[in-house]
Amino acid sequence: MGELGKIHQLIINLFGYNITINLEVVLMAWIVFAVILVLGYLAARNVSMQPDSPQVVGELFVDALYGLTEDALDKKLALKYGPLICALFLFLVISNWLGIIPHLEEPTKDLNTPLSLGVMGFFIAHVAGIRKKGFKNYAREYFQPIFFMMPLNIISELAKIVSISFRLFGNIMGGSIIILVVSYLTYSLILPPFLYAFFGLFVGTIQAFVFTMLTVVYISVQVK
Repeated sequence: MGELGKIHQLIINLFGYNITINLEVVLMAWIVFAVILVLGYLAARNVSMQPDSPQVVGELFVDALYGLTEDALDKKLALKYGPLICALFLFLVISNWLGIIPHLEEPTKDLNTPLSLGVMGFFIAHVAGIRKKGFKNYAREYFQPIFFMMPLNIISELAKIVSISFRLFGNIMGGSIIILVVSYLTYSLILPPFLYAFFGLFVGTIQAFVFTMLTVVYISVQVK
């Protein structure tokens, strides 16, 4: 149970401020990046009209996410934001699956990972809205339906970051805690593999999909 609070950190003092880096999360994130690069290479190395299995899987994956992005936005915007959505989902789902492998941890189990992705999606959505509507029309929406609703509208937009980030973090961290507690109570003699399958594969996939689709929806709300 001591593993629950064990964090490997690197603390850097910069101009009098301490910057704390979670080394485990950084390492796990780079492992995810490496896996994505390998999968991309395998899917694209022998592109042909008669695709092999990796190319078929890659095309089905991209086509499905592009279709969902096009439904939420439109064909033109789907071409623009489709690569982002594919990359986001792939990163999240592999991150959530990583904990199934012994001695590896999910990067999304650290709040900084989903929170940074939530902030990224927030800024992308609002920059897209400003480009689409112009700054005046964009800013005017915060004063609807009555001008004094502006503070509440701003809080509502900021709350989206908290909602999308803590949903992913809570589910992944909660699953890890349950697995750790059950393993501890059984003295690690009975390792419940179904818990890894449920929280890693099922819940991990669902949460990655929900986070990705909410990002698409936030962009859609701003550009329409």
